[in-house]
Amino acid sequence: MSFSSSTKNELSRIPIVDDCCALGELAALVRMNVTIKISRNNEIVLKFTTENAAIARRIFSLIKHIYDTSIEVLVRRNKQLKKNNNYLVVVNEGDIPKRILEDVKFVTETTSYFNPNYAIPEDIVTNRCCKRSYIRGAFLGGGSITNPEKTYHLEFVTSSEVHAKDLSDLINTFGLNSKIVLRKDNYVVYIKEGEQIVDLLNIIGAHQALLKLEDIRVLKNVRNNINRLVNCETANLSKTIDASMKQIENIKLIEETIGMDKLPQSLREIAELRLQYREASLKELGSMLNPPVSKSGVNHRFRKIEKIAEDLRGDGKNV
Repeated sequence: MSFSSSTKNELSRIPIVDDCCALGELAALVRMNVTIKISRNNEIVLKFTTENAAIARRIFSLIKHIYDTSIEVLVRRNKQLKKNNNYLVVVNEGDIPKRILEDVKFVTETTSYFNPNYAIPEDIVTNRCCKRSYIRGAFLGGGSITNPEKTYHLEFVTSSEVHAKDLSDLINTFGLNSKIVLRKDNYVVYIKEGEQIVDLLNIIGAHQALLKLEDIRVLKNVRNNINRLVNCETANLSKTIDASMKQIENIKLIEETIGMDKLPQSLREIAELRLQYREASLKELGSMLNPPVSKSGVNHRFRKIEKIAEDLRGDGKNV
């Protein structure tokens, strides 16, 4: 099961307690997922379609909790993919479909079944708990989250630009920074920062998914820190080896031209140590001297040796 599906399954198991929150969640599911059918007798039928059985049960439970009406749930085989079932939740009893659309303000005095209201009604998301419920319903109806082991990305897909803007604004009232992008004919409200995705999962009540994501984030941070340390150590080692090779080259030149005995004792000592310990750092070489010399002191001596070697390369004269 994907991370997104397990998150939705967890959300679908959250107890339905308050009517206002149930209505807020249902209002989002209607705007994300509903299809309105009008029969020849002008009877209204609402259809919710999903491939997730838990979401179908959630829609059933929400409508049953608020309206206590008969609801039909159909299971159909997806002929194209030949593997996933489609779950169809059908509401067609009496005036219940009309009441649902009016209660969630999807159909109002100024809108119609053919041109519904996709704006999020302020009176449905007045309370903080109802805002959270609406975002949860929007995620169940048209949201997804990428496997955090690969990348951090959470999104809501809606066909309405008005709904996308309202949903983004609603999410951002919790201090988040969701953005909108147009993808084909749909509007995508998305969040890409791991910490903000954690906050949003907390807002909608997906606490198990939150903990799993946090574990993954910690492991990824540890791996990244280790990689940075290894890269840093590798770079430092490379610099040490490159510097050592240059120093040995200078010492060999001096040895072959004027001889090591022509060097001052302090330079001769450090030169002999370098030839003996080719991979040692400056600090390690300094600790081998008697008395010990600091890293900067060793570096100063090698600069003098380099100057002598450069003079020899320039004109071949003795020092």
